[in-house]
Amino acid sequence: MKNRVVVTGLGTITPVGNTLEDFWNNLLKGISGVDYITYFDTTDFPTKIAAQVKDFDIEKYMDKKEAKRTDKFVQYGVGAAVEAWRQAEFQEGTYNPERVGVLVGSGIGGIETLEEQHKVFLNKGVRRVSPFFVPMMISNMAAGQISISLGAKGPVSSVVTACATGTNAIGDAFKTIQRGDADVMVAGGAEASITPMGLGGFCSARAVSTNNDNPKGASRPFEKNRDGFVMGEGAGIVILESLEHAQKRGAKILAEVVGYGVASDAFHVVQPAPGGEGGARAMQLAINDAGISPNEVDYINAHGTSTDFNDRLETEAIKSIFGDHANKLNISSTKSMTGHLLGAAGGIELIACVMSTMENKIHPTINYDTPDPDCDLNYTPNKMVEREVNYAMSNSLGFGGHNATLVVKKWRD
Repeated sequence: MKNRVVVTGLGTITPVGNTLEDFWNNLLKGISGVDYITYFDTTDFPTKIAAQVKDFDIEKYMDKKEAKRTDKFVQYGVGAAVEAWRQAEFQEGTYNPERVGVLVGSGIGGIETLEEQHKVFLNKGVRRVSPFFVPMMISNMAAGQISISLGAKGPVSSVVTACATGTNAIGDAFKTIQRGDADVMVAGGAEASITPMGLGGFCSARAVSTNNDNPKGASRPFEKNRDGFVMGEGAGIVILESLEHAQKRGAKILAEVVGYGVASDAFHVVQPAPGGEGGARAMQLAINDAGISPNEVDYINAHGTSTDFNDRLETEAIKSIFGDHANKLNISSTKSMTGHLLGAAGGIELIACVMSTMENKIHPTINYDTPDPDCDLNYTPNKMVEREVNYAMSNSLGFGGHNATLVVKKWRD
């Protein structure tokens, strides 16, 4: 018999807030975290905007000396994990550290460290390269540092599936508990790739918005005048537990994870399959795993990147699975406010789904001014709505044809 899996902690480090309260309240208010890039000189870049994390203090979560030996993506991951762990209120003696695991991924990893150390190598030679270069850069190190910070001695791993990373990490952690390999899993994604090379690559691919005159209006998923996504950064981490374990220690249960679906496009390295076929299969598999019908889903947190192909094909995928019910759904894109957190996107978006089931509120897709005839569903334009949310779905689509979907259910005592 499979274990039921519940959510008991949520942690966010994002462009719209570094606490769960700030993150959620700013989403409901429709506040954008996009602005001009301050990390480096963007004079030669066609895109000069991104959604940066603001006022982040790593010393709240890590020793100052240790923090200097970690890349920013690891710092964000540790910060969000500690926030989630604190909310879950674990007391010593109520859990076995050997049954606590971590599954946190990053789409790109320590690219800032890579760029900085490459400059050192070119300018000063190999002997000046930091001895911490490799452990700072590798993408599994967020999971490793989180396990150290929390004393988690169970299954600790990492997943890299581009923009589906956070969703795959949470889904795989869900299955780890479901089959009995852990009692508790710390899961999600972390990313910090707003760097010259990170931005430069997306600029060359013409994937990012160049709406530099209106940063806060640049990310406009499903809207006719969208011109590309906006880079974001941060981390979204959830604490998952078996229902039995959570109840035994008297934890406050926030929601239940009930479905997970994964499917590959096997089509193109960056472009979704025609009709959003792979994303559609991931949604159907998640619905099947949850043991529900499509008509029971109330809300979809869409991948919604603000690119032409993604928004149009995700819309087609939703229609293919939900039929007439597609018009009764509320859909929204967190990325309209946070930008695209790449490997961390699925983490913060699943957290938005959990909050929607808890509060029966759905955050808007902002900057929705002119409808696109090819994107003709209810994207919750510009203003938060109140609605009973019993089942919420989160979609993530990643380069390489990775598609992942999670379904969460409202928790009722």
